[in-house]
Amino acid sequence: MQNIAVEQQRGHVLLIAGDAAVRRRTVQVAPSANLAALGVVPVPMLLNSTVPCDTTYLDGARDPNTVLMRLRTAAATPGPLLVYLSGRLSVDRRSRRLHLCLAGTTAGSVRYTGLPWEWLGSELRGRPAGLTTVLLDLAADKAAWPVLQEYGSLPASPSAEVYGVVSPPGFAGGGEGVSSYTREWINQLRSSPGRPGNLQLHALAVGTAALPPGALVLPTARELGVPGGREAVREPAGAHGLGPAAPVPPPPREPQETQETQSSQQPRTPVPPLPDHAPGQDPRPHIHALATAGRHLEAATLAQAWEAHVLQTHGYTSAEATQWAEIRADLARMAGDFRLATRLWTGVGRSRLAHQPPDAPEVKGAAAGALYCWTQLKDPAAAVEAGPELIRLLRALPSLDPRHLHLARQRLDLLQQARPDAAPRLPVTAELP
Repeated sequence: MQNIAVEQQRGHVLLIAGDAAVRRRTVQVAPSANLAALGVVPVPMLLNSTVPCDTTYLDGARDPNTVLMRLRTAAATPGPLLVYLSGRLSVDRRSRRLHLCLAGTTAGSVRYTGLPWEWLGSELRGRPAGLTTVLLDLAADKAAWPVLQEYGSLPASPSAEVYGVVSPPGFAGGGEGVSSYTREWINQLRSSPGRPGNLQLHALAVGTAALPPGALVLPTARELGVPGGREAVREPAGAHGLGPAAPVPPPPREPQETQETQSSQQPRTPVPPLPDHAPGQDPRPHIHALATAGRHLEAATLAQAWEAHVLQTHGYTSAEATQWAEIRADLARMAGDFRLATRLWTGVGRSRLAHQPPDAPEVKGAAAGALYCWTQLKDPAAAVEAGPELIRLLRALPSLDPRHLHLARQRLDLLQQARPDAAPRLPVTAELP
């Protein structure tokens, strides 16, 4: 299959709208609206290929065998294939098998009127690796959600790249319009320079979409190969984050420069694209390359998307979540956003202090990063706002150079004297809890 000449290849885009997900008469996912939005996107852009392509729309289908035949035809195409599915997931009460509900499917008829999920995997299993993409925007009902939690994912086929979201039951929904994830996927596809890879598109969409809490994001952090485990977190990320630890951060940019002006003034250095799917790959070098090329917004968005995967998988208080907060703090510093960097580094220090001794290098490194970024804040109001929490962190580290705490107190005191109406004054000698 890999040796087929380009002129002999033919691609296929298969767009399937299942039954709408509705809760208390409020539409949570409107598959027809999603298909209509995708239908106006140029097919070469959707498929990320210029080969001749067939497009099939299935909206309102009621017979799973009809969908199966369309899926089988699409899977037989020799070239690239994109399968998009949107709708409601449920389970057969007898066998506990997942189904994509089609038009008219009810809780009692899922077994006969829904599309069994394993049919998708069976039809795509024989396709060569690297030619198949499955894009999902689904909502699970109360019966399907526990099954998904057991699986921890929603696989389609080992040969397919699977991207998308599955929303949990009970969320308010977005009405009859385009779902948040699909809308952002299309927006990023149109607004990004060039055509990003599917993984990058997915990460950008997840980072900007208003996903409901607890939504299952595919691929999961484990499938994406996010470095996990506490031992991995203790490697130099820093004060650290994206690269090796350094005793003195690089000089900041001029404070009056905004993130937008920095990006526009610097030449856009080419950055190697992030592969669509590379199990076990560390995303940090790619994010760091974006930041060093001046593409700070893209780097920050990707980091937020990966952080969302980690939060979902490991929890907000996990060591993995702390690591990605460090990465975001370092990105903010590189972008010259010292207000955000100070807040993030301070939060990282507090998080690490809850699980590590005060003299741990990671704790001291986070405090040093927070202190450095705070000293770069030229806005007195921002510095006064961030100062007390920073000093609380510094006071909790007895092994830190005491001059750092003294200088921080002194600067905060001077700032508060200059702006007595901005915040309650903290005396230099104040004992902070």
